[in-house]
Amino acid sequence: MAPVDLAVLVLYIAGCTALGSWLGTRGGGLKGYFLGESSIPGWAVMISIVATETSTATFLSVPSLSFRQGGNFAYLQLALGYLLGRVVVASLLLPAYFEGQMLSAYEVLHRRFGGTIKTTASTLFLISRTLGDGLRLYLAALVLRELTGWPIAGAIAVMGAATIVYTYLGGMRAVIWTDVIQFLVYTLGALIALGFLLGRIDGGWAGLLEAGQAAGKFTLFDFRADPALPFTFWAGLIGGMVLNTATHGADQLMVQRYLAARSRREAARALVTSGFVVLAQFALFLLIGVALFAAYRGTERETIAPDRAFASFVVGDLPANVGLIGVVIAAVFASAMSTLSSSLNASAAATLNDLIVPWLRQPRETTLLRLSKALTILWGIAQMTVALQAARLATTVVEGALTVASFTTGLILGVFLLGRTGPRVGQRQALAGLLAGLITVSYVALGPGLRDAGLGWLYPWPTAIAWPWFALIGSTTVLLTGLVLASLPTRHSVLRP
Repeated sequence: MAPVDLAVLVLYIAGCTALGSWLGTRGGGLKGYFLGESSIPGWAVMISIVATETSTATFLSVPSLSFRQGGNFAYLQLALGYLLGRVVVASLLLPAYFEGQMLSAYEVLHRRFGGTIKTTASTLFLISRTLGDGLRLYLAALVLRELTGWPIAGAIAVMGAATIVYTYLGGMRAVIWTDVIQFLVYTLGALIALGFLLGRIDGGWAGLLEAGQAAGKFTLFDFRADPALPFTFWAGLIGGMVLNTATHGADQLMVQRYLAARSRREAARALVTSGFVVLAQFALFLLIGVALFAAYRGTERETIAPDRAFASFVVGDLPANVGLIGVVIAAVFASAMSTLSSSLNASAAATLNDLIVPWLRQPRETTLLRLSKALTILWGIAQMTVALQAARLATTVVEGALTVASFTTGLILGVFLLGRTGPRVGQRQALAGLLAGLITVSYVALGPGLRDAGLGWLYPWPTAIAWPWFALIGSTTVLLTGLVLASLPTRHSVLRP
């Protein structure tokens, strides 16, 4: 990496750290550290929501979906479901979060079912979030190794340490406002890359459109009813809607942002608007993939591995020694750090509020604030440890583990829905439903691997189930199990409320 590109990257990291330090001096106590004193404007909350769900995988892998052979714009069908899911959250779940003073999403479950359900849900969140984001940190480090030549451990250390520092110093204010900066940085990086790609295509925009249309790259809808296909209209509309309802309605990572807004109305507006921004963002990344396809046609790079195409362009085709490569590498940092910082602050909030405070007697707020910052460091180290351990595994294993780590939000959504069904469903029925959902969705996700390992009798079904359906399967199993158990006559039920 040229000195000017390194300078751009250092400037970006230093800017995030300085912003965290400045915001940290504004104080605000525990509510300020975790919720920004509920004073964040809605537009900033909206951008933070988008940046948080945009990882390095989104930034570099989504273009591969339209670049690869047979690829097209079908991924946008998921974004349509995501938009509907946000509407469901804003109307059905959001009002409960603004009843009283809350730091954790799982306090709603405590009010309805008791402390055991809250602790279980929070623990599931902490385990899956740390595992998932540790693996995302590793995958982002793989990209940085290709772009910069750094060793994998060094890339993990730089990204992890920088994220810990500004999150520790500034809390939720730093997380949200750096998310705004990071959104601008990675969007700028994407637009710069698209601009230079157009310069390599004969005919510019017209050439891109002609090449894309001829190859069917702009095809959007796929109405096939095959559950093994992840990017169909039905998987996007139904599976994507339920998945997004889970990730944005029952996950501390997102709920914390809503509570940081000035009002419920601003939070709802930010949430729904973010769906349109995500749709436009995905369209931009897919357009980059089509541009890569048009630019590489007839060259030796036409057969490059799809997941490497964008990174290869950044390293091999952007002008050197002018800082543009540094901007795009900073964009990779931004897309990774926006997710990781949110995870650290949310994990610290859930740990403190759901697992520690119930065991303390009248703790001082200053003590809780110091403990919160220590937890931020602890969870940051945990993420880096997971990333370093992942470096010993095959990339396919990491991607499989990431899939498993991502489906727990559907289970928690099922418990939230149980809480709105009436008083007959008690804590034991909810716990039983949670266990049944975990077993079912694990079987659906891991079953094809059993078949491939020669254990077909354990998974006799002819096809796998695509990941957009996992949240629907998990939440439905939790909901139905709890309702069935609650409907049993009390004298015959071993799961009486």
